[in-house]
Amino acid sequence: MIANFNYRNPVNIVFGENTLDQLSSYLPKKKILLVYGQGSIKKNGVYDRILAITSDLSMVEFAGIEANPKFETLMKAVELGRKEKVEFILAVGGGSVVDGAKFIAAAIPFEGDEWSILKDNAKVTAAIPLGTVLTLPATGSEMNSGAVISRKSTNEKLYFGTPLCYPVFSIMDITTIESLPLRQKANGVVDAFVHTTEQYMTYPVNAKLHDHFAESILKTLIEEGPRYVNGSFDKEVASNIMFTAMMALNGWLSTGVPTDWSIHSVGHELTAFHGLDHGQSLAVLLPSMYKKMMPEKLEKLVQFAERVWGVTEGSKEQKALKAIELTEAFFNKLGVNTRISNYADGLETTKKAISDRFKDRGWVKLGENGSVTPEVIEDILEMAW
Repeated sequence: MIANFNYRNPVNIVFGENTLDQLSSYLPKKKILLVYGQGSIKKNGVYDRILAITSDLSMVEFAGIEANPKFETLMKAVELGRKEKVEFILAVGGGSVVDGAKFIAAAIPFEGDEWSILKDNAKVTAAIPLGTVLTLPATGSEMNSGAVISRKSTNEKLYFGTPLCYPVFSIMDITTIESLPLRQKANGVVDAFVHTTEQYMTYPVNAKLHDHFAESILKTLIEEGPRYVNGSFDKEVASNIMFTAMMALNGWLSTGVPTDWSIHSVGHELTAFHGLDHGQSLAVLLPSMYKKMMPEKLEKLVQFAERVWGVTEGSKEQKALKAIELTEAFFNKLGVNTRISNYADGLETTKKAISDRFKDRGWVKLGENGSVTPEVIEDILEMAW
């Protein structure tokens, strides 16, 4: 049965071809901080389009937000925002830039140690409003209120969320993603896929619409993902991927149902310690996590096998294993390798460091049943290496 829930999502989604041209009608006549990443928007023409659209507005820029946004970098933007007394933030980029903008928005008016927003879940009582122009579909950050931020000095990657950081609007113009590199596209598809399974692959609660909704997202990614990643740019494919990635993490799939998020929790540590892309970290962990946790996820794994992958032969365990194998093959088909050893070395050191870190934080009962312990995580890392 679906549990009681309270859901609100105030983001104004502006979706479709050339919707970037509408940007000026959504921006306030206030001091704006424009934030973006490593410069791809200058290569694909998005930057010039935005400058032309905002020529009559007061705006300062901050560039250089990383693929895994760093606290140290973002604090420079916070200092700029405070100095310039900005009143609105415009994030142009993928999920990392949007996540970074959310932290900047929360940190500018924050009094105290800004890292405590992430480290100690310090309450955010005010935030600068922000809008986004999405140039990489993956995280769903354009339609949710959460963010994940890394700190280079401590090798940590942590999450925070507050309703105050929902974007006011998000422009999702498919023409902005035409020149994306293959690696970013592949990581984006994996990210959206695992966002979905984290909210789906738990245990049955007879939430039929949730299940069918999640399964339709997964099937769309399976159908369109390879064409999006490996084929020439196709507006229809791009539109499907952009919309699907957004719907994977806008909150609908998790309303009133159990969720997992253990893959993400461990994946963040692989990024922190070894620099794996977020999508890479998810791809290497999902197969081993689901094999290890198969006894308690069996019913949902069988449902996943039958409804998503069309597996009809074999016992429940055989169907579950087949579904995991097919998922791993799908990730590899996208060009995302599914073994940690292809990205890093130092298994024994990493296993212990991640296990100890989770113990220190009190994260000793992850997963929908609280059964993903630090010891279980060590086993999963061993299996995934």
